[in-house]
Amino acid sequence: MNYIGSKVSLLPFLEKVWGEVSDGDETTFLDPFAGTGAVGRRFRELGLTVTAGDLQHYAVALNRAYVALPAEPADARARLAALNALPAAPGGFLHQHYSPAGGRMYFTAETAARADAIRQQLTAWRAAGEIGEPTFDYLLASLLENLDAVANTASVYGAFLKKFKASALRPLTLKPLLLPAAGPPGRAVRADANALVAATPTDVLYLDPPYNHRQYGANYHVLETVAAYDAPAVVGATGLRAGYERSAYCSRPQVRRAFAELIAAARARHILVSYNDEGLLPLAELRALLATRGEVRTYETAYNRYKADSARPNQRTGTIEYVHYVRVRR
Repeated sequence: MNYIGSKVSLLPFLEKVWGEVSDGDETTFLDPFAGTGAVGRRFRELGLTVTAGDLQHYAVALNRAYVALPAEPADARARLAALNALPAAPGGFLHQHYSPAGGRMYFTAETAARADAIRQQLTAWRAAGEIGEPTFDYLLASLLENLDAVANTASVYGAFLKKFKASALRPLTLKPLLLPAAGPPGRAVRADANALVAATPTDVLYLDPPYNHRQYGANYHVLETVAAYDAPAVVGATGLRAGYERSAYCSRPQVRRAFAELIAAARARHILVSYNDEGLLPLAELRALLATRGEVRTYETAYNRYKADSARPNQRTGTIEYVHYVRVRR
């Protein structure tokens, strides 16, 4: 999945930094801004028990599969086949609001109606006790991943394209997930990051907050509705969820206070923070806040800009990505 701030391409760099600072006996890892779970998955494979948190329902759904499932559920493949065989369900929420039937072109009418049918079947199976929570989590994550692959967007859901691109015309097909190859199962929770950090002692705290003003609640609102399937009130030309969650880390007036409270509340041996040179909080201020907990070491690497941003005129093609490390002393 294309995702703002995804750390997939930075995993080798992050793993190298961790290799330099780890004591080798750490067992727990807290990722309170988990997103799609790329970092949590990797640290699970490295042998740590991961707690992944996020405010977005779709992010929690993905992490319940990738971070929390011990293995692929035994009935997952059969259920995937049954879902792929379902006929479309015209008139469902996604069809009404996010396809041409509702004046928006996030998905073709057929794709949106099939997504409704699949999502409704998941709810029905769970309510009837036909599938357990592990299977539900697995199937919902597959729906999110594969529906995103046929979305008619330029990677985010802040807008839809005016004509259907080739990939959006492909049929929606649920495929098996590529779960972590090894590592202990963890947990995924829907929680405010600052509250989760304050409540959760851990060996390793990894912080990857939003860097800029782009709210995830706005940029992934369609996936949020697929995950929650709560028929929200929608507003505007793009069908935003009314009253979507907003992060203080995306607000210049609020970001410093949010960071200060977060770092002060940390109950960890190690703190790792991903941030870049265009973040709302200046580098010197972030380092000063981290220094209240211990000596700060900063690692940096060149990084290509997120593709939806790099297409904008007059934008730099790359940024400097920082990983700040603190061994907590106070």
